[in-house]
Amino acid sequence: MSITTFTRCLKGALLCVPLLGTVSAQTPSPVEQRIRHIQDGILPAVLVKGDPVSPTKLADRMAALHVPGVSIAVIHNGEIEWARGFGVTRVGGPPVTPDTLFQAASISKPVAALAVLRLVESGKLKLDSDVNQYLKTWKLPENSFTEQTKVTLRGLLSHTAGLTVHGFAGYASDAPVPTVPQVLNGEKPANSAPVRVDTKPGTIWRYSGGGYVVAQQLLQDVTRKPFPTLMRDSVLTPLGMTRSTYEQPLPKSRTGEVAMPYQADGQPVPGGPHIYPEMAPAGLWTTPSDLARYAIEVQRWFAGTSNRVLSPAMARQMLTPGLNHHGLGPSVGGSAKRPYFTHGGANEGYRCNLIAYIEGDGIVIMTNGSNGSQLASEILRTVAREYDWPDFQPVERSVAKVDTELLDRYVGSYQLNPGAVFQITREGDQLFEQLTGQAKFPIFPQSEREFFLKAVDAQIDFEVDAEGKATQLILHQNGRDMRAKRLDDAEASRIAEEAAARADLAAKRFKEQTPAAGSEAALRRNVEELRTGQPDYSKMSAPLAEVTRQQLPKLKETILRLGAVQSVTFKGVGQRGQDIYEVKFENGLTEWRISLMPDGKIEGVGFRPL
Repeated sequence: MSITTFTRCLKGALLCVPLLGTVSAQTPSPVEQRIRHIQDGILPAVLVKGDPVSPTKLADRMAALHVPGVSIAVIHNGEIEWARGFGVTRVGGPPVTPDTLFQAASISKPVAALAVLRLVESGKLKLDSDVNQYLKTWKLPENSFTEQTKVTLRGLLSHTAGLTVHGFAGYASDAPVPTVPQVLNGEKPANSAPVRVDTKPGTIWRYSGGGYVVAQQLLQDVTRKPFPTLMRDSVLTPLGMTRSTYEQPLPKSRTGEVAMPYQADGQPVPGGPHIYPEMAPAGLWTTPSDLARYAIEVQRWFAGTSNRVLSPAMARQMLTPGLNHHGLGPSVGGSAKRPYFTHGGANEGYRCNLIAYIEGDGIVIMTNGSNGSQLASEILRTVAREYDWPDFQPVERSVAKVDTELLDRYVGSYQLNPGAVFQITREGDQLFEQLTGQAKFPIFPQSEREFFLKAVDAQIDFEVDAEGKATQLILHQNGRDMRAKRLDDAEASRIAEEAAARADLAAKRFKEQTPAAGSEAALRRNVEELRTGQPDYSKMSAPLAEVTRQQLPKLKETILRLGAVQSVTFKGVGQRGQDIYEVKFENGLTEWRISLMPDGKIEGVGFRPL
């Protein structure tokens, strides 16, 4: 279960995903047994003590999530214990192997950071000097913020330089590709906003792919080498990452090695892999085994057993967590006894993840599907369980015995926001929760007032009055707490009647395929407000306003990349009453779905590229 402002239903047939490997008549090795355990036993997010585990097959999860292929490399005791490909490089195509190339997306960043740190160790760069001291081809524009504090390489690598532009969409294979200075200035044909300082450097952590493009330009200016050549000579080859390259686009001679990218609905990304001139933050082509070699070398640096590329002292500086637990390239997590470094990646049609403990173990997962992040999370928790890692394993809960009379005190309606109500019901000795527009889920007691779900890692706590009757519930999920006030019977009845009337209206509009009055105007207003970065939150539902506040920088960047709106065309009504529009921008075509509340406020809105 997830709390979302709106549900997207996308078409796409399930993929038939073959898995590599054959069954041997001989007893499999311990490593092969582990691989089979993982392949046949993807674990749920929550395990209940005393209950049998209900795993699913990796092939089934890949098919359900429309991910054609996945490649995995597992590090154990400081070595690659196994590397295996599953599924196919494209639907109907050859199988994924350990040598299949994927886009590393943002995992490009910590690898690119090594080139900066190596030049720091050689004395050609200083981590805390003004970057404009080194930039020649292009200069970072000065302003009131840089007058107070200069932008440094340390700030660029740790996302604390106050720079804009979260990430990059890349360029379709038939689209014009900008130069790096054009990207930095936001000039056509660049599809991203200018990279600029808009807050005092060093004061906040804010993820900035734009900062890594500045670092890319700086490296080229200092070394006078093309970025792919620089990375090959100074980092990739010394680390044994011989299959990896930052070349964008990938040379045609290597296209047969590539896992082709797929969208969330299972359709191929039109034209194949996007091109990323933003090489340092997003341009690395690689394999899980090559990224595992990077991770193992970091482990060796930290242990003081290697000084290839970096010294142990610089490696320790690289993995010293700063704001938001971010080092100079990777993020750092885990406990003081067993810390780990990590980075994820998301390019068009590719999702991947790298996690490695500073001592011993780790994993790299690369996929060629836009739903690959979810698959990678499921694989990670399964591998973590298999290898008994201290982190990432499924959550274990215990079910407590609670009297049904006590359960009845929780039955009722709880309003999360004007458009979303939790219904808590009892069937026998089992409580269920159902949020407006979502499926019904059983909830299980771990104490008299604390309950959990098995479908996802989420908890519901009930607060009670002096008589023990629930007054509100609190949903704990994804690090957030959301409160829902209990409604009295009259309020619950009125809201239920309104919900039923809205459902009837949605069904009628779905049958007739007529847009809601004002939905196009609301959509156009929302797009323009996102472009300017000044949404009118009073015209949104509370959940939508909260999500918009959290995601506003990224949403603004995306809309700015798309350019001016050229046309808005009504395409139909979804089954839940969402109006569907095709919006053509100067730099792309998108599908938007929008739903309105009875008072005209936007209840939910979302979009995807076409």
